[in-house]
Amino acid sequence: MEFERTRVDIIDCAKTYPDGTRGLQPTSLRVEPAEVLALLGPSGCGKTTLLRIVAGLETPDSGSRLLFGNSDVTATPIEKRGIGMVFQHYALFPQMTVEANIGYGLRIRGVDEATRRRTVGELVDLVRLNGLEKKRPAELSGGQRQRVALARAVAVRPRVLLLDEPLTALDAKLKESLRDELAELLRRLHITAIYVTHDQQEALAIADRLAVMQAGRIVQVGDGETLYRTPGHPFVASFLGRVNRLQRDALARAGHVVPLGGQALPCPDAWASHATLLVRPEDIEVGAMADGWGRATIARRSFLGDRVQLTLTLADQPALTADVGRDHAARPGDAVGVRIQPSRLIPCDEAA
Repeated sequence: MEFERTRVDIIDCAKTYPDGTRGLQPTSLRVEPAEVLALLGPSGCGKTTLLRIVAGLETPDSGSRLLFGNSDVTATPIEKRGIGMVFQHYALFPQMTVEANIGYGLRIRGVDEATRRRTVGELVDLVRLNGLEKKRPAELSGGQRQRVALARAVAVRPRVLLLDEPLTALDAKLKESLRDELAELLRRLHITAIYVTHDQQEALAIADRLAVMQAGRIVQVGDGETLYRTPGHPFVASFLGRVNRLQRDALARAGHVVPLGGQALPCPDAWASHATLLVRPEDIEVGAMADGWGRATIARRSFLGDRVQLTLTLADQPALTADVGRDHAARPGDAVGVRIQPSRLIPCDEAA
């Protein structure tokens, strides 16, 4: 089943509510044809407001523009935009069968029965619901209901698919398995999709690119690996995973070093004047004391199955969290060596 591959251009879109609250700062963003783009951020950051503007459920401020391909849809009502939507709780019709749910949008648009049956059949194959066509939602698993909701949303061949936190209501174990399944389904559809979530792992697994949002604005856009490894903003660094803070006084800044357990870790020139730097737990090496390594004491050891999390105390830094292999021998009270490759440091603040 082929879908139109539509580019979405969001141009200076903003939303101010009647009481003066600014729900979305002027925002510009391009979603490429057939791309899955995640709007990622905490509650209240503006991601759902932006999604609702794209859908036509919110009217943006004057001066906002929204293009689907070469068509300006800023003032186009939702029913004429060519939008498909998948919601948190799927919103399936409980009394209808799987095939009736999938074909509902086609039926209310007056599509003839033969075409409707053919389209539903194609989608049942595509989302792997064969043999379940006559079942009702209550007889399906969470993953099967999700696939029905997705098939129903794309049955009318929308230009753009919008997904509003579709996994939020699920428990952690089910969410993990359905996350990977949904990622595969979206790639097989080859449809332009915007995916709203507050879950970092979900966004990383599902989206081609992420737009990280904070306080009503987009902070940074990029693929997940780039944003995780080289975040361009301290909020992105802390929201996409865990970070430790390394403090530097005026003397350390002047000497282009980072104090680390009695050692002076070389600081990259680009970050030399920053008072605080960040480092991820997996980028802290913990081993035997050796030349060039700082000294730390193990305050706590937490076994997490696939890894061990160590809490380290140092004389010249706040407590640090390090992730090491699950067979690491360090125990609370042990004195250990600690090292960080300078290339793993992330800037946290503006230059002092």
